[in-house]
Order: sequence, then structure tokens, then C-alpha cells
Amino acid sequence: MLRARGVRKSFGPLEVLRGIDMDVAAGEVVVLLGPSGSGKSTFLRCINHLETPDGGSIHVAGRLIGFRAQGGRVHHLRPREVTRQRRDIGMVFQHFNLFPHQTVLQNVIEAPVGVLRRPKAEARKRAHGLLARVGLSDKADAYPRQLSGGQQQRVAIARALAMQPKLMLFDEPTSALDPELVGEVLATMRDLAQDGLTMVVVTHEISFAKEAADRVVFMDEGRVLESGPPSVLDRPSNPRTRAFLRRFL
Repeated sequence: MLRARGVRKSFGPLEVLRGIDMDVAAGEVVVLLGPSGSGKSTFLRCINHLETPDGGSIHVAGRLIGFRAQGGRVHHLRPREVTRQRRDIGMVFQHFNLFPHQTVLQNVIEAPVGVLRRPKAEARKRAHGLLARVGLSDKADAYPRQLSGGQQQRVAIARALAMQPKLMLFDEPTSALDPELVGEVLATMRDLAQDGLTMVVVTHEISFAKEAADRVVFMDEGRVLESGPPSVLDRPSNPRTRAFLRRFL
């Protein structure tokens, strides 16, 4: 589902990604761990071309993201073409970014109706099903300001799922939540993982990585230092991984 080869990204003199190689199979859940500034979020943003890589390539579902290979050369896609590619890639951010003037239901149907041109009746039916899936059936007519942070994040997840993405990206989805609200969002993500949704998750929630991930990838200073099944968290081989995990024990 995802194939990244030699992905590099710099911001001025700061080299944030230094040649990332990664494969994610369909239905696989991969959790990215590492200290702040290690390049995890930048890598996610490169996957859906919110950031343009300086080098390397990223394919999602077999399609080169952000570029077109032609005549032995690679050309940038037009913004409209990139937008079409993003339909296959859902993303949930740290902050919920819901439209405050729209109800929960309106937030969820906005993109399917406006981008995919789905009939409103069809979009509403699917939205109600997604809200039930994230435990918010009774909040369809509420406005974001009437919801807790955990509820707003679950709406954001439903909104991303409404586009029926092939790949879901989560960029520290619980970091902006009060501690008592983290569990409800992680429970929703565990359910999605059990349903076979392909997911790449940036998080510091070690328990989620152990319970829901098929594979854990540890990044530091723009490189992948260690990768393996969740059991690697109990017996990391890289000294930098061990030092990082000691903070959570």
C-alpha cells in the first residue's frame, strides 16, 4: 500500500529526513516512534504531499505521489492532480480542524459531497454509520464547541474515513487531549486496526503500539534506526531506542 524509497527533506540547512525507506502492506498498522524533531511528522506530511520531498519517491496504492514520470524524467503534478491523489489518503492531525460553524454531520459529509460529488442522502447515510462506528451517534446535530476534545478528534476520524481512504495517517492524534480523554480516541483507533484499515501512526502511546501495531519503527535525526514487531519495544537492539523507551518505563 505504501512504498517509500530514499525520502529526503530539508528546511533550509536543517536536514529533517535523511533517506527514509519504508514499506507498509495493505491492512498493516505501523507505528512510528521517536523523539520530537526526529522527522516522523514530516515524513507523514510527505506521504500525502503536504510537504514536497527533496529526493526519493513515495508510492501509495501503486501511484507515485506528487510527481509524474515521463520520458525518463520526473515532473511535478499540478495542485489539482495532487488533490485527486489525496483522496486515497486520510489524515488525522494533532488538532481537530473541524469547521466550527457546521454540525458534526455537516463536517463529515462536507468532503464526500463537495469533492467526491456524492448525493447528499448517500453521504448522510454513510456519515451516520461512521459516527456510530466512533461512538458518536447521538452527536450528529451538535456543534464542535459542544464536544469534548476526545469527541472532536473522533469526529475528525469519521470525517477522514468518509472519503473511504486506502491509507490512514495519524499525526499524534492524542497529544492535544487531556489525559482522561486519550483512551476513547485510542479505542477507536484500535477498532479501525482490527477492521484491517491500513494505518501509519505517529504517537508516543507505547501501550497502543504494543496492542495494535503490526510493526514499530523507531526514528531519530531523520533516519530509521530500528524496525520490527511490537516485541522490539521490550528488547530493543539499538541503544538510542533503549534510551528513548526508558522515559516511558
